[in-house]
Parts: sequence; structure tokens; C-alpha cells
Amino acid sequence: MAQPAASLASVCVFCGSSDAADPQFLSAARTLGTGLAKADLKLVYGGGGVGLMGACARAASQAGGQVLGIIPDFLVGRERALETVEHVIVTSMHQRKMMMFERSDAFVILPGGIGTLEEVVELLSWRRLELHAKPVVFYNPRNFWKTLFDCFQMTVDEKLTPPDFMHSWRSVERIEEIIPALHDMAASAGGAAAIARKA
Repeated sequence: MAQPAASLASVCVFCGSSDAADPQFLSAARTLGTGLAKADLKLVYGGGGVGLMGACARAASQAGGQVLGIIPDFLVGRERALETVEHVIVTSMHQRKMMMFERSDAFVILPGGIGTLEEVVELLSWRRLELHAKPVVFYNPRNFWKTLFDCFQMTVDEKLTPPDFMHSWRSVERIEEIIPALHDMAASAGGAAAIARKA
């Protein structure tokens, strides 16, 4: 079984890259970036300067936080790589996701499109396979993720996924609840791991 990190030092944020996103989502991304910096948590993200991810990264950097962007070479122009923060250019989406995973102690899911969905499903699939026990928190304003959660529940109801999978993440409605939820999940996972080691 995968062991969780003892404490949180870095947080990966998966989110949309569209500048046409709801202004409230963009504002929430900026608030999260500032909050991560103030909490001394390094932001790991997809490296672009557009959409929610650009808003989050700029806010974290402007608040004095550490930021690491990881972006494939073919997206450098399309997603306008944010060169004002530390960044790594890789050669594929697979390499990008693996590096983001390896460099992060926890994950936050903000509203996003098909790319964000793809990242989330892989992340939770790895959790289902016990390849990691890192905290995962969804920011769920106006029930943005309800349809996805319902889809997950349907696979449980059809006995295609075990019921405990539905406890693999937390969902919060307020951006200010994200960082406390991450710490709470990390503490709970650490306690469970300690009990398992004693058993």
C-alpha cells in the first residue's frame, strides 16, 4: 500500500486553461494561489499563463510563493508558458503529468475542461489502485463537479467500483476551505498509515 507524505510542502493544481472561464472561477484561482503562498506551500501546475492556471500561478508568485510550472514543448506557445516562474519544458503530456505527480504532496481540482477531467480520472484511478494516498480536494462551486461525482457513484452502484472509492477525495464549496481540507486529509492518512504499521 502506498504511504502518504508525512507533511505537505507542495500542492498540484489541476484547472482550466481558458481565458473565457467564469470570472468567479478566475478570481477563486487567484485566491487559491495567494493562499498557497501564505501557507508556504509550493504550487505545482501545468506551466501556462492562461485561464485559471495562469491566474493561480501569477497570484502565488506575486504573493511571494514558490511556483513550478511543467509544460510540454508543443503547448509553450498555445498556453503561453509563464516564464516569470520556475518552469520545466517536457516532451509529452505523459511526462508532464508524471512530473507533476512526483513533485506534489497533494492535489487541488478547480473547474476545468476535458484536459482537467483526464488528469482527475487518472489521478483517482491511481488512488483506487493504491499507488498513492495523497490528498485530493475538489473545489465545487455551484455543484460544478456534481455530474462527475454522479458518474463515479453510478459505477459503484453497478458494482464496477468498490464503495470506499467515494472517500478518495473531499469536495468543498468555498475556496478558503481547500487548504484546511488538504491538511486534514494528510493528517488522517498519516494516522491510518501509522495504525497499519503497528497492526
